[in-house]
Amino acid sequence: MDENLSEKIKRKVLETVDVSKEIDDEEVRQEIRNTLLTEAGKEYVPLRELLRIERDVFNQVRGLDILSELLSDETISEIMINGTESIFVEKNGRIEEYERHFTDGERLLSVVRKIVSESNRVINESNPIADTILKGGERVNVILDNISLNGTAVTIRKFPKRNTTMEDLIRLGSIDTKVAEFLRALVISGYNIFISGGTGAGKTTFLSALSNFIPKTERVITIEDTAELKIQGIKNLVRLEARNSNCEGNNQITIRELIKASLRMRPERIIVGEVRGAEALDMLQAMNTGHDGSLSTGHANSARDMLKRLETMALMAENLPFAAIQSQIASAIDIVIHLGRLRDKTRRVLQISEVTGVLNGEIQVNPIYEFREKGVLEDGTISGELAKVGDLINVTKLKQAGMFEICMEEQEFGTKRT
Repeated sequence: MDENLSEKIKRKVLETVDVSKEIDDEEVRQEIRNTLLTEAGKEYVPLRELLRIERDVFNQVRGLDILSELLSDETISEIMINGTESIFVEKNGRIEEYERHFTDGERLLSVVRKIVSESNRVINESNPIADTILKGGERVNVILDNISLNGTAVTIRKFPKRNTTMEDLIRLGSIDTKVAEFLRALVISGYNIFISGGTGAGKTTFLSALSNFIPKTERVITIEDTAELKIQGIKNLVRLEARNSNCEGNNQITIRELIKASLRMRPERIIVGEVRGAEALDMLQAMNTGHDGSLSTGHANSARDMLKRLETMALMAENLPFAAIQSQIASAIDIVIHLGRLRDKTRRVLQISEVTGVLNGEIQVNPIYEFREKGVLEDGTISGELAKVGDLINVTKLKQAGMFEICMEEQEFGTKRT
């Protein structure tokens, strides 16, 4: 009964009000209320249901339908729409099925078109995949039902309204204060740092928090597929965003092109949001040409796997000798920070390693910190700590930045020094 009443009210509102014109939201709400009272007067409907129907009809007419309520829920970090069958959400770190879903494919497609059109992009049978950003900063991926067999698939990654700081990550248990201070010293000293991890490990969030250690006087260029990084306090900041090709297949601007362009913009540091392909070589070359302190992220299951993936991605760019690629990686990247999600769904720093060179055809890694599990608390949370398992070997940049003595006191380094 309620669903039929909602559809009837929506139809009558659309017949009464031309919502395509510039019209105040409150006027639309008032028209919905008037229509609702008229229709509801014919049969008894509880007040709670009337308010729910009013909200639902307004979201359908003016908002993003069911998505509107999901986007407004700050406890939800990810929304996964699997056609008209189901909607799953990640809430407080756990994935669960939402109680509602879209009733038909056309209703879902209407929402998709509204989302995509806001960024002046087109999605249709010829262009069935689209990536975009909502006004609130949420990242959206859409795949239409001509290639998604169980219906149009929409995945939305939400980000906290407030910037996540390193202090927040410490409070959440992702990292401890001592290790955070170690990383702060490395960032200030200009170590090139690469963050690795799987999907949902928190790479972008950690990169944003880490970038806030960059001295505020430096010039920083950020390069991303979709602008997600939130860097605070740096005035001399330029944010670059890649651009997909239009419906004719023209006007694409790639990450590779942006990295090359950034080198002519006098950057002191370059931050590449994520490398997925041939742009890895351009990033490595930038790190090797005087842009110390640059940062980036990539998908991998461990620090060593990340270095292997970088080898593969760099080879996608040019047919260089494998030894030359390895040398580029070992010279460019100083530190690899690996993040992961434990079985309790918490995001943790699992390993911090130093890249020390190439030996016998293998890039050498010196582990400095590794996560050690201690047990499981009553609420199911895993207890553990980042244990120090080695010393930083290359401390030259720390010395040049005047951070060596401070870092040595905090980290209680052993005797290995260079």
